Amino acid sequence: MRNYLVDPRDQHFVLYEQLGLDELCGIGPFEDHTRVIFDMVLREAERYAVEVMEPTVKDGEDVGCRLEGGDVRVPTSFHPAYERYCEGGWISMSREPSVGGQGLPYLLEVASREYLNCNAAFCAYPGLAEGAAHLIQEFGSERQKRIYMEKMFTGAWGGTMVLTEPGAGSDVGSLTTTAKEQPDGSYTITGTKIFITGGDHDLTENIIHMVLARIEGAPTGTRGISLFLVPKYLVNNDGTLGRRNDYTIGGIEKKMGFAGSATCLMNFGDNGECYGELLGEENRGMKNMFVLMNEARISVGLQGLSAASRAYLNALKYSRERIQGADLANFRNPEAPRVPIINHPDVRRMLLWMKSHTEALRAMIYFAAWCEDMTRTTTDAAEQEKWHGLVELLTPIIKSYGSDIGFQVADQAIMVHGGYGYISEYPVEQILRDVKVAAIFEGTNGIQALDLVGRKLGQKRGAHFADLVAHMRSTLDIDAESKNGVLPLVEQARSAVGTLEEMGGFFAQCSKEGKFLVPISNASPFLTMAATIISAWMLAWQASIARKKLDALSEEKGVTPDDWANWAKFINESPDAAFYAGKIISATYFINNILPQADAVSRAIKTEDLSLIEIADSSFGPV
Repeated sequence: MRNYLVDPRDQHFVLYEQLGLDELCGIGPFEDHTRVIFDMVLREAERYAVEVMEPTVKDGEDVGCRLEGGDVRVPTSFHPAYERYCEGGWISMSREPSVGGQGLPYLLEVASREYLNCNAAFCAYPGLAEGAAHLIQEFGSERQKRIYMEKMFTGAWGGTMVLTEPGAGSDVGSLTTTAKEQPDGSYTITGTKIFITGGDHDLTENIIHMVLARIEGAPTGTRGISLFLVPKYLVNNDGTLGRRNDYTIGGIEKKMGFAGSATCLMNFGDNGECYGELLGEENRGMKNMFVLMNEARISVGLQGLSAASRAYLNALKYSRERIQGADLANFRNPEAPRVPIINHPDVRRMLLWMKSHTEALRAMIYFAAWCEDMTRTTTDAAEQEKWHGLVELLTPIIKSYGSDIGFQVADQAIMVHGGYGYISEYPVEQILRDVKVAAIFEGTNGIQALDLVGRKLGQKRGAHFADLVAHMRSTLDIDAESKNGVLPLVEQARSAVGTLEEMGGFFAQCSKEGKFLVPISNASPFLTMAATIISAWMLAWQASIARKKLDALSEEKGVTPDDWANWAKFINESPDAAFYAGKIISATYFINNILPQADAVSRAIKTEDLSLIEIADSSFGPV
């Protein structure tokens, strides 16, 4: 089985050596699980992704989705893949067994889905079904749970989230879709929605839409929005399907990528008979929808990670196979043998940039998933609040930084391929086009930055931010002797954590002094700075672990770095030694070459420059 999707060795390192996934076994909801089960799930995810999912990627691109007779048809190859996806239980891996889930750790689900996201356009269909079902689980009536939720958690029925409108866009509070209550307690929905991922498809016999609308007479803005359950086919009390609901698919958007995912324009209630059911309380729709949106934001960051991993591994493979140019030491000799391009310094620079960013992003996302699992292993309310708060704080960073890094790694992968990277013969150009939408999904990355600065930093009077800083320091507070050779890296990471803490305090002071435009104007640079520092933390943490493991291996073999010839032989002949040495190099490169950018951003923010506010519209140019 050839896998150019995920590096399983790095994945296992993060899961077991860094985060201790196996230590969850026997605790709380995971008492019946073992590492044997976890490893089996990961192997099956890899096998399914390579054998079933990856072959559908090009089909999704070439065939795409089409609208026929008012219904959307997805690529034919998606149908058997979807059946096996449902049969494999991939939809509800970490949900409770009481709703049809497997009760596995969320961390294991995230790791498995890094493989499955090799076709993220496909995964949007079952992923949204699970998220919509979770909304029903959280806010639905017993009848709604019985009729809708169970079939959605199994994948028998689909689901969507329906927010965006042509005039409102990200300003959801300006939506115009209305809901009118009927004598039987149901509602009729009227309005138009756009950019609805998976708005229609033929993978399931029914689709249950989560629609935001305003009940007649409700307050303006987001405080007057309610959440409605709108089925494609009405469901009778005995579970059988009734009439087709009164909404139409006005079209499928033609996108630069992600063609296997049907992005629909939807018109609700053209005949005044679009049936909807209130889900949860009136006027709490936006608050309730955030349960799904925050889950989706982690998934979008994971989409970026999957793209980065695929792009890097494909570029690495190509660089080892492509013969071009002479080695640097012999570049003046026209008779010198041609070498693989991985020997050329600039190619190695691009590969190491991709490797370090991908590994840091993987650790960041997996850490957030581990924090979510920690909330399930304790009954102590304060502990649960702490771990949940870390997830809340990291969510906008993961969504924004994950989608950006996925695109940037794909861009570097194209450069490694050269001209071949720009044509469809190789996969990297599609990876780049497909992942770009991740920066737009679930609120653009600029909105994520505003959420981080405007809401998340100050949550619980800054307690969540303080908890993150404290946890970062705790993992770097290791006896110096155990950091043989990596102490300078750890110290630089520690210093960067101090910079992050200082910038949080600076923003708080700006707010106290009424300078709210300073943090708002610098929200995006701050998010990138925070993500860079968190990445450096993750890599320094990993380097500390890798150093211990490498020292133990070298002691066992009786070799030291001072004996260069034997050391190089030891690294080349031992896969574990090569891996651990690579982890240390990743951290060294990132901390010495990328982390300094965080200090530059910090200095820039402290100037309190407001040029982007002060410039007149006309000064931007004549257009």
